Amino acid sequence: MPHVIHKIQTLSLVLCVVFTFNSYAQTKVINAGWQFSEDKDNWETVNIPHTWNTDDAFDDQPGYRRGLGYYKKKIFVSSEANDKIHYLKFNAVNQEATVFVNGQKVGNHKGGYTAFNFDVTKFLNYDDYNLVEVTVDNSHDIDIPPLDADFTFYGGIYRDVEFISLPKQHFSLKDFASDGFYVNYYNVSKEKAGVKVKVLIDNFEDKANTHLDLKILDAEGKIIKEEHQGLKLKANESKSFEVIFPEIQNPKLWSPDHPYLYKLSITLADEDGTVLDSKSSNLGFRWATIDAEKGFFLNGKPIKLIGVNRHQDYENYGNAVPLELQKKDIQLIKNMGSNIIRFAHYPHARALYDLCDELGIIVWTEIPIVNKVTNSEAFFEVSHTMQNEHIKQYYNYPSVVMFGYMNEIFLRLAFDNKSTEKEKEALKTTSLKLARELEDLTRQLAPNHITVMAGHLNEVYNDTGIADLPMLFGWNLYFGWYDAHIEDLGKFLDDQHQRYPKRSLLLSEYGPGADVRIFTKNPKKFDFSTNYQAKLHQSYYKQITDRPYMTGMTAWNFADFGSEFRGDAMPHVNQKGLVQYDRTPKDIYYWYKSVLDDNAPFIHIATDYLKQLTVFEDDTFPIQIYSNSKEVNVTLNGDNLGDFKVENAVVSIEMPFKNGNNSIKVSTENISEEISIMVNRIKTFDFKNFKRFGINLGAHFHFYDEMQNITFVSDQAYIKGWFGYINGTAFGMTKDKNQGLPHNIKNTNAEPLFQTLLEGCEEYKIDVPNGNYKIELYFVEPQIKPTENIYNLSGQTSESNKTQRIFDVYINDILVEKQFNLAQAYPEKYGVTLQATINTKKGITLKLKAIEGLPVISGVLIEKLD
Repeated sequence: MPHVIHKIQTLSLVLCVVFTFNSYAQTKVINAGWQFSEDKDNWETVNIPHTWNTDDAFDDQPGYRRGLGYYKKKIFVSSEANDKIHYLKFNAVNQEATVFVNGQKVGNHKGGYTAFNFDVTKFLNYDDYNLVEVTVDNSHDIDIPPLDADFTFYGGIYRDVEFISLPKQHFSLKDFASDGFYVNYYNVSKEKAGVKVKVLIDNFEDKANTHLDLKILDAEGKIIKEEHQGLKLKANESKSFEVIFPEIQNPKLWSPDHPYLYKLSITLADEDGTVLDSKSSNLGFRWATIDAEKGFFLNGKPIKLIGVNRHQDYENYGNAVPLELQKKDIQLIKNMGSNIIRFAHYPHARALYDLCDELGIIVWTEIPIVNKVTNSEAFFEVSHTMQNEHIKQYYNYPSVVMFGYMNEIFLRLAFDNKSTEKEKEALKTTSLKLARELEDLTRQLAPNHITVMAGHLNEVYNDTGIADLPMLFGWNLYFGWYDAHIEDLGKFLDDQHQRYPKRSLLLSEYGPGADVRIFTKNPKKFDFSTNYQAKLHQSYYKQITDRPYMTGMTAWNFADFGSEFRGDAMPHVNQKGLVQYDRTPKDIYYWYKSVLDDNAPFIHIATDYLKQLTVFEDDTFPIQIYSNSKEVNVTLNGDNLGDFKVENAVVSIEMPFKNGNNSIKVSTENISEEISIMVNRIKTFDFKNFKRFGINLGAHFHFYDEMQNITFVSDQAYIKGWFGYINGTAFGMTKDKNQGLPHNIKNTNAEPLFQTLLEGCEEYKIDVPNGNYKIELYFVEPQIKPTENIYNLSGQTSESNKTQRIFDVYINDILVEKQFNLAQAYPEKYGVTLQATINTKKGITLKLKAIEGLPVISGVLIEKLD
């Protein structure tokens, strides 16, 4: 392409001065003061972002509101703008939006996670207030993905709304709501790098002469390359232009360790030099490749990708999260040492991709075709539109290396017990057809990017051949949680690599649920303890880093997130996060920082959530210490416990805590960390140095009850002089499932206390000394209606005695409750407490005398009154 003559270059210098004062393009964010209604009769004032499912997706009632919501707002448009082209842009509405201006339908958009806009020029009245109305629908629609997923589909306008006014020549907004230009790179290496830009311009009047001015600036703002082009536009024409810059010599390359960014500035001016429109973009010179044997390479160097998945919702906000809170997520992820984010399972706010550019985080971004495909022309059309919007809106970010389009697409099929084999085969064919189309579309629209897809543990991805379509296939694997054992991860991956040696692999999801209120010396599969979370993550990291062919791993999930149907330790929340729903880090977050971030010496003592730790007699309790140093020195209460070698960023030490406040100090050559932890050491069960004592019956783990500020200790068989069950078994507990009842328990926030039960216990002894005591007993009826949960991939469900359960409750032979019938007396899955005050000279004996069925009990809390 020939360079433009010096005369036009001189003109561009004049334009630079004009740019500052006469930018005619204007964008207004119009988030404030909308009216919202669920029925068009009762209205309330809301600000965008907004969702109507903030509360009902977390209450005790099953389900959440999926249906219509109505928004309206008046905007004043001056007659001074009557020569402009006006757009309404919605950055995301979940999931279908129909827009009206002054009572006239402007357009409809399907899909809840990408931006869309409408030209509203002909609908506006000038020097007047214009009524904008939006009907939003988050109802289940078989033609709009996602059809089904393990996250909540919050309804509403939850990203910014913009009113955009542009001159009649401007960068196009009509190409799937993109910015109207696309940045491509050529001949990128350490020695040189080229940039070419495709620009789309719309002309809404007679033919026009315009000037296109493009500049590349370095990080300090110095212009290092510029190109200028005179353009002739025909009347009412949309036209694309390509501008190719000469190669830049010795470019500074972009990488997670050194995220150097150049800046691209694009300006459109009329023939008089008046600015019509302007845009800018980050530029990052890098190239990425994958090798089925050696993994991922960036700029020619091997990098093991270690990071997280992220959902966009946040405690008390649903998906309508202020942008500044979302940005803190990205900063936390980078601070942890991550070099990759998988934005799951949909495009997230664009500002977060900007931040990934700046901080140096590689991005896998995808559209929400999850679990199942509908065999309809409409579903295929919406899916294609989604991927067009996705790629074109997110194309220019240097951090975006991977574009995806499906996740666990055969999950519903794998758990389908109703369809015939013929119907299942037809669904496989349909899914494969759509996958091929989207793969082809993605490769066409996003050259120099890596195409990706994720599947779950099922041979169907191999049998159909769908796993060989993308350049990189991600396995979502939960060995040691839903499936088999932790150590089976490596065995599975080795088998896949041997069978499919040309397929590049990434561990795209993994991780157990973890509730910071649960801890144990004996972590077990599916117990939701923070200890088991540490055990699994630490093993997975070692298994992946030991395998050169694995490109990397992205933990599921960065943060706990809303999933309304779940009945885990915290109902309606998937608790697999490395941080809590409010973004408070769990201890495992700091382990990842220790193993990934070597920029500065780091120590973390994993005791943040050990509240009211109780130890008996001379027992010790294991404490993990995380550090990126090779060796640490540990002291407890001033006594030097010695030097310990750090392996896999962790040291585990059995701590001989004393009663009361304990001080742990950990030191390296460079830094030290000291914390205090309160411990209740009980030498004898005499209630002298404690007044209250709680037992989590039927459980092997301790549970900290925030409301009552007490830790319920794990259960045990009876030991004379202490406590325990004489008979009975832990309800629902097996070697592969240690959760108890996987259901929301109404009337309480202490689910882990009620979800574990002792069943068939006729006698329970607690050898307290003589005195007066208040006793609380905790019950729930486990004979409940089963709730389908396909995300319990082990396929196990809780079973209970189907006969009626009636029993009498005695404390020291005193009848507390006669013919206790939980199923009849209380609502389904309702937490029940019985209280009694007794004076005893022979300890406490609980007796549950069965009348019909097997008695159950979940917990006991004892308080000494004198």
